[in-house]
Amino acid sequence: MSLLLGVNVDHIATLRQARYARLPDSPQAEPSPLQGAFDAQEGGADSITVHVRGDRRHMQERDAFEIREKCGLPLNLEMGNTDEMLEMALRLKPDFVCLVPETREEITTEGGLDVVGNLVSLRETIAKLQNAGVRISLFIDPEAEQVVAAKDSGAEMIELHTGAFANASGDERGLEKTRLQSSAIEAHDAGLQVNAGHGINYENIGEVLQIKHLTELNIGHSIVARAMRVGMSRAVSEMKAAMAAYRAS
Repeated sequence: MSLLLGVNVDHIATLRQARYARLPDSPQAEPSPLQGAFDAQEGGADSITVHVRGDRRHMQERDAFEIREKCGLPLNLEMGNTDEMLEMALRLKPDFVCLVPETREEITTEGGLDVVGNLVSLRETIAKLQNAGVRISLFIDPEAEQVVAAKDSGAEMIELHTGAFANASGDERGLEKTRLQSSAIEAHDAGLQVNAGHGINYENIGEVLQIKHLTELNIGHSIVARAMRVGMSRAVSEMKAAMAAYRAS
């Protein structure tokens, strides 16, 4: 099966909020995350990812519901493990939920979820979402203990945090890629679906494709940045073309 591409449209909302944060219902509010989702679908995206944060700095709840209702692609909701987000997710009923860490100080999600230290609360959240028919992924750093805990949590998937790899250079970059590969093998052997995301772009995608057992990449910032030059549909199709040679094993 071909490697799947989930397109994160959060940063379309980031641009909109820069001008229209205080005018959320303005008919002039632009750009539209929903239109971005439509354009991503036209370009060959396999799913759409949105992250409704507790501070609502970019994607708003109404964006998630609008995309869920009007875009035909599967929806992946990134969310923190909080009562507020759980209640929203149970109303939204996305196809997938990816549980991520979330702090107000960060500009975007940095670092993986501490599944080991939060296993009890994560199990409760995961069970409630699965009972509603939602498949669960955990956004984790490529660490053996986190992979084991992810399996113990009952989640069906992990998303390997590729940010440290993307930010590294030289020998350190090779070490980070080795960590990703080791975690992918361990997770695959444990029966978990292996996804990856964060910092993947048109330059480093070739190295990412060397990691075995991947099912889906979730990419947002680089595609949205490329879309400023060539349009969203073409930016997505270019990334899909770059991913076409992948062999999972």
